[in-house]
Amino acid sequence: VQLQASGGGLVQAGDSLRLSCAASGGTFSSYAMGWFRQAPGKEREFVAAISWNGGNTYYVDSVKGRFTISRDNAKNTVYLQMNSLKPEDTAVYYCAAQRNPLVVTATPDYWGQGTHVTVSS
Repeated sequence: VQLQASGGGLVQAGDSLRLSCAASGGTFSSYAMGWFRQAPGKEREFVAAISWNGGNTYYVDSVKGRFTISRDNAKNTVYLQMNSLKPEDTAVYYCAAQRNPLVVTATPDYWGQGTHVTVSS
């Protein structure tokens, strides 16, 4: 499975961005999908995940109410809508796929390349 993330950029605090992750080479609709991020000097952390049909979503507390994960199985794509961005959201964001329809663990089966998000104050 190949995952291609896009949509990062440089924005100001309070702005919005939508990240996309297009999957190919696998059965996208059977995978739970997730987003992780790694800020400079910090370990990679979980951000959000979504089950195979979008019926279950999970978020780290720091993004609840601001970020929304969604997926379009017809397009083999998962999204991360990020609103009210803060400087502390600055990181490289990675999408990930899990060969499990319901959950994404700390060790997903597939990783995409990162997309940079920089939020200026």
